[in-house]
Amino acid sequence: MAPRSYRSERRQAAAEETRARILQAARALLADPQGIAAFTIDAVARKAEVARMTVYYQFQSKPGLLEALFDDMAESTLAKRLPLAFMQPDARSAMQAFVRAFCDFYDTYRIELRRVRALKDLDPELITSLSARDERRRHGWQVLLRRLGVPETSEGPFLDERLDLLLVLTSFETFDDLRTEERGAEAIATLLLRMIEPLTTG
Repeated sequence: MAPRSYRSERRQAAAEETRARILQAARALLADPQGIAAFTIDAVARKAEVARMTVYYQFQSKPGLLEALFDDMAESTLAKRLPLAFMQPDARSAMQAFVRAFCDFYDTYRIELRRVRALKDLDPELITSLSARDERRRHGWQVLLRRLGVPETSEGPFLDERLDLLLVLTSFETFDDLRTEERGAEAIATLLLRMIEPLTTG
């Protein structure tokens, strides 16, 4: 291996390790009992033991850091389970796997997601990012409704209303409101699927 190539690989590995450490620090701060007040670029840099400018170099801004953190959390859960859900040969089984994947994701990162969504009211960039993620969930429901045989009639608004209701029912906010010590992710998924059933039949 050429020395220059070796040095380049080492720099890349070091940059990836730094990025991972920053994301880990950001996640820990979002879960801090002090709440979102504890989440600043300076605090993330201190916890990750890097310079403040290193955080900006990696993520450009606080919204950029939060978006990368959201991607990192989704990569460890949703990115693995959603493709498997859509690969289910039975449409209703696919829908059930889809709902359960989101419930487990919400449950795993409940505190972090709650605080990221609280921050969206303070930053238009974050609103745009979260809206794009909600739009991807809407697209997932569109695919599932077609597989389930729900007709796309000329009365388009009715289908839009179904999609709007499905988005609300499978949103983090709904999950967070339903989650209690007695009612875990699986119980919520079962409850949501009962509520969703009338919306997913022709």
